[in-house]
Amino acid sequence: MRIFLNRILILLPILFLPAACGPQTTSTPFRPPTQPQPTQIVILATTTPIPSFVTFVPTDTAVPTVPGPCINSLSFLNDITINDGTTVAPNTAMDKQWLVQNSGTCDWDSTYRLKWIGGDPMGAAQEQPLYPARAGTQATLRILFTAPATEGPYESAWQAYDPEGNPFGDPIFIKIVVVP
Repeated sequence: MRIFLNRILILLPILFLPAACGPQTTSTPFRPPTQPQPTQIVILATTTPIPSFVTFVPTDTAVPTVPGPCINSLSFLNDITINDGTTVAPNTAMDKQWLVQNSGTCDWDSTYRLKWIGGDPMGAAQEQPLYPARAGTQATLRILFTAPATEGPYESAWQAYDPEGNPFGDPIFIKIVVVP
């Protein structure tokens, strides 16, 4: 029995040595979660009351701190009356209306104008008030024309102007054919 125990004692290191020399797994060190850094919130002054149930949540998007000047823009949407190419009799009174959108960020007030920029003014004053419209809303522009006395095709082009006299947006047109 003693020989048997001696052999086991001799074999034990041989049996367990490969396990001790094998690759050791290392545990991943524990890292506690980091707290998010606070985000600075800039609230711009507004005349619109903020409901008490609104909660502000900081985001990673930048908030402009100083609003820039507004932008003027006019987008033509549709002819409401007198489609392009309409035939009319000489000297006919015409009530032309266009549907447009104030696609800028400025509100149009009484200082905004429509000005004749080309073609035949067809009896209309060459400067007209631009219909007041808030930014982002649609408006109907209206000019009263008189068809020329002479037969033929006619066009009148008009452009919006801001209070400083700068043109902006899509020009608008009336295109008719005078037929006796």
